[in-house]
Amino acid sequence: MTDQLKRAINAAKTAQTDDQQAEATRLASSSAGEQKFDMSESSYKTSHTAVRKARRFAMQGLYEWLVTDRRFDKDGKLGWKDNAPHDIAARTRATNAMHTVHIGYYHEMMRDIPEQIEALDALISQHLDRDIDKLDTVEHAILLIGAYELQTRLEIPYKVVLDEAMKLNNHFGATDAHKLINAVLDKMATDLRDLEVQADIKANRRRSQKATTPAAQQPQSQPKTADETKAGTNADDTSETPTTTGKPRISANKAIKRPRANKAQANISDYRASKKANAQGHNEAAASTTESTAADVGLQDSNLVNSDEKSKD
Repeated sequence: MTDQLKRAINAAKTAQTDDQQAEATRLASSSAGEQKFDMSESSYKTSHTAVRKARRFAMQGLYEWLVTDRRFDKDGKLGWKDNAPHDIAARTRATNAMHTVHIGYYHEMMRDIPEQIEALDALISQHLDRDIDKLDTVEHAILLIGAYELQTRLEIPYKVVLDEAMKLNNHFGATDAHKLINAVLDKMATDLRDLEVQADIKANRRRSQKATTPAAQQPQSQPKTADETKAGTNADDTSETPTTTGKPRISANKAIKRPRANKAQANISDYRASKKANAQGHNEAAASTTESTAADVGLQDSNLVNSDEKSKD
């Protein structure tokens, strides 16, 4: 057995031992409820798309937690609780490709939202027309994420929070659930982000006023003086003056059409000229024939007169 093969076997045994120790540590910390999430994972994506995917996984994880441990906790069946949020997060990471997900934000929502569930539910209930227990579980999970972001993540604009909630509902929720979600989050944004909402309303009002300003209220241009008019006329005149090449300068205000040779038009012109010449030739020939005829008739009349005079003599 070569040294290289021995080193490979020892490395495999060491890796297997490390994996077993890591799994034992994870199980122990999970059972003790001391699971900690690494929020400084720089090897994962942190783009807008990665944050959106983190919201999707968090919505699914919260849905699973709401229908298991949260429901058992409310019903008093504490012995049935065996699906903690950190276990859901660990299972999700083990069974999904998370290399394009913002892992830090995903773990943050899976940790903080269950911890703040009572306060977030109270905040949501203020803007509901029904008991929060009557909400669909998918809608409840989406509203929890939206309420958490509006209250905690102030760096995210409130319009982005509402838009992302609509996208989550389009992907997971019912057809008409967006009406309820949009209404609740919009009222919640007015309470939690009042300054941001008012600033956005004022900006929209300014843009609408600027777009609807009538032409009569806009500043009119001053009439041109005689010197300015003359200067403009001179500029137009110079735009058509010939250049050094002998060709007229083309102005941007007045384009000059250049003649183009067209064989068909030339043939038509030649045909018309020849036809006109033929017509003139026929007219001249007819006129000469008429004159000669008139002359012959005159000679015949003169001969008749002369013959009558001679007979009288």
